[in-house]
Amino acid sequence: MLVEAVDALNVKSDGIYVDCTFGRGGHSRAILQRLGEGGRLIALDRDPEAVRAAADIGDARFAIRHASFARIGEIVRELGANEVDGVLLDLGVSSPQLEDAARGFSFRLEGPLDMRMDVSHGMTAAQWLATASEEQIGEVIATYGEERFAKQIARAVVAARSRGAVDTTGQLAKIVAQAVRTREPGQNPATRTFQALRIFINQELEELSLALSNSLGLLRAGARIVVISFHSLEDRIVKRFMREHSQPAPVPRGLPLRESERIPPKLRLIGRPQRPGAQEVADNPRSRSAILRTAERVAAEGLTARRVMA
Repeated sequence: MLVEAVDALNVKSDGIYVDCTFGRGGHSRAILQRLGEGGRLIALDRDPEAVRAAADIGDARFAIRHASFARIGEIVRELGANEVDGVLLDLGVSSPQLEDAARGFSFRLEGPLDMRMDVSHGMTAAQWLATASEEQIGEVIATYGEERFAKQIARAVVAARSRGAVDTTGQLAKIVAQAVRTREPGQNPATRTFQALRIFINQELEELSLALSNSLGLLRAGARIVVISFHSLEDRIVKRFMREHSQPAPVPRGLPLRESERIPPKLRLIGRPQRPGAQEVADNPRSRSAILRTAERVAAEGLTARRVMA
């Protein structure tokens, strides 16, 4: 949804924008094409490989930092800006990460069970599975993978590790396949477990909540925040955040307050959620679950919420 996301940002020629998930730079390059000489683009990525790939962009208007998007406020201010005109978050794991067997994100590729987006620090999925209790493993798989066979999978993982280390993607996929009794049509039985471990290892939902909150404090009036989510847990957080901030602050029951005296909302929802078109899904099947949401920062005075998004 590259074109849709950049269109949603409503790029101004002299604006300052933040691409919170550089990846391999598709969105960043598209934004730079719409910026004038006075515009600026700041990019972030947790993956050192993505930061290295950004060296190909030789543009004085562009800067990239190796950082989690939860640190957006800190990074933007370090680079001399207090407000921005737009923020883009394209969530989840990137295609280059999925297609690199050494990263351990895919159950389809044999490799070490790593799953870290930032390989420079932190515990790998294999290290965590080696030390976590059966209860902890089951809770993570149930919570972040919404897997109904989480307890059975956790039990099978603990049994398997008693016979030797579970440290490759192939081992884990096989363990899960044997533990899951029924399969969803068109979905590998390991899908939910791998999703859950990846989200947990990278603290993706916690990072997302922080990024949304910190982005809001940077948006000037008229600036937009655009988020592409790929599964229900992410989208639920984004949807709740945008809805909450697109309504006036709640008033305690019984407090005598005129409507005009209520604290106005900070955001205005833009359009309805967007889904990828049939051609994009055909070209890139991974995009089929994507959903794009957009909200715009409103001026502080005299505005009331307008709910235009389902």
